[in-house]
Amino acid sequence: MSFTQELRRQADGIFQAIFEHPFVRGIAEGSLAREQLIHYVKQDFEYLNAYMRIYGIAISKCTSREDIAAFNEQISFILHSEIHPHQNFCAVAGVAYEEMQGYPLAPSAHHYIHHMLTVAHEGSLGEIMAVLLPCPWTYLEIGRRLLDEVRPDESHPFYEWINFYQSENLTTKFRERVDAWAEGATTAERERMIEHFMLSCQLEYMFWDMAYKQENWPVQMQAAVGSTI
Repeated sequence: MSFTQELRRQADGIFQAIFEHPFVRGIAEGSLAREQLIHYVKQDFEYLNAYMRIYGIAISKCTSREDIAAFNEQISFILHSEIHPHQNFCAVAGVAYEEMQGYPLAPSAHHYIHHMLTVAHEGSLGEIMAVLLPCPWTYLEIGRRLLDEVRPDESHPFYEWINFYQSENLTTKFRERVDAWAEGATTAERERMIEHFMLSCQLEYMFWDMAYKQENWPVQMQAAVGSTI
């Protein structure tokens, strides 16, 4: 069993909980409320901005052009491809994608982003890859599971979203790099990689929950201009 296969085995309970979450079930059934879709897109737009910045930190720690190219490819994927599922949600909600940008982070999104940023600044390249991996991996499995279960046609409101995420989204390459790094890592570093991966999996679940419940801070305050935290 490879390192990432072992990660997936340990995280299986979280993956299954994500598959059964009411937001994910709402995608399958096409039953999500407009406000839930809007909250998700607002938060995921900021999350993905942070995700790209973390790729930038990873690039600063790379020692080969091959690794730099891999992270650069991921940045390009977010910038030029991952806007499509957001636009699907926006179309169903009847809002413009451009109007969903620049909002403050909700608590769970804030927690998730700062968890990844902490690992990015303090950890090794292997630790950064481990903390980032649950996002593409869980989405890939959600997309494939929903495709098999629902078999949506173009009349399904989330046909584009499901088909986008069921296709290979660089997860295999990401896993290969994590496995390669783990082979040369110390026991202590491998344990940190496991810890970071598992916490990110938990926070993936919390992100869905945040969107479904339209989570916000308990005491509302006017955000500073340009602030996303």
